[in-house]
Amino acid sequence: MDPLRNDEINALVEEVVRRVTIVLTKQQEVPSVSSLSMASAPSTMPSPPSQQEIIEQSREMLRKGAERIVCTAPGSMQCEDLAQFIDHTLLKPNATEKDIEKLCMEALQYKFASVCVNSAYVELCARLLAGSGVKVCAVVGFPLGAMSTDAKAFETRYAISHGADEIDMVINVGQLQASNYAYVYDDIHAVVKAAAGHTVKVILETGLLNEDQKIAGCVLAKAAGADFVKTSTGFGPGGATPEDIALMRRIVGKDMGVKASGGIRDCSTAQKMIESGATRIGASASVSIVKGTSAQSQGY
Repeated sequence: MDPLRNDEINALVEEVVRRVTIVLTKQQEVPSVSSLSMASAPSTMPSPPSQQEIIEQSREMLRKGAERIVCTAPGSMQCEDLAQFIDHTLLKPNATEKDIEKLCMEALQYKFASVCVNSAYVELCARLLAGSGVKVCAVVGFPLGAMSTDAKAFETRYAISHGADEIDMVINVGQLQASNYAYVYDDIHAVVKAAAGHTVKVILETGLLNEDQKIAGCVLAKAAGADFVKTSTGFGPGGATPEDIALMRRIVGKDMGVKASGGIRDCSTAQKMIESGATRIGASASVSIVKGTSAQSQGY
């Protein structure tokens, strides 16, 4: 069988996104929402709605669905129980070795899932956390995602060889927005391959994407063999929202992780992300989150 051409891959992903949008619309039940034109429509419609109508209705229904998940989720876990979900993060450009050492000591004290750092500090973290059970996560192509695929693969191999357990890569957002899906797939797959079996999380930068692009990003990440999809870098516009987490969870299903990151600075917000479907939280305010206090600093 001949390999698919890039234009064939692009067309295939567009068709998948179209069908996923239709399925989500049909699956989502929002009773008594009079603002939706299909709320009072018969189950068998004489003529199907246009693709644009489906997309608009789906967006509203997904938004309502995410709100319902947050409002009705049974018993939120205690703040201290959130530690197991948290990637304790420090990605500021002016972070020093002393800052990284403090990050690792906090991760040990509170038993966070991992520390998330730039690749230059992976070796230090691996040494400080050896044998503790706290993983080392390295960002790749961070924060823009616009470097070459070869550069991302090289950085991934470097991080893994120096002790990283997990990789958080940034997709090429411009290529996704331009519907160059074959490029985005190859970009993710190259990092997955370079990670050689280690966990790979794919950062979509959801604040820059519309609903269709978020769906496409999730579909491509899953197809390329990634382990997680992740909302944001924390350096772009916006951040994690319950609505985006609920959407991403619906697309990737139960087999992949969903990481909420960007703007999560207190226990209540972190709880909402977990309730909406997140299995990992990226935060620099991790200590404040598990202690149930308000964080003073901003950013990663």
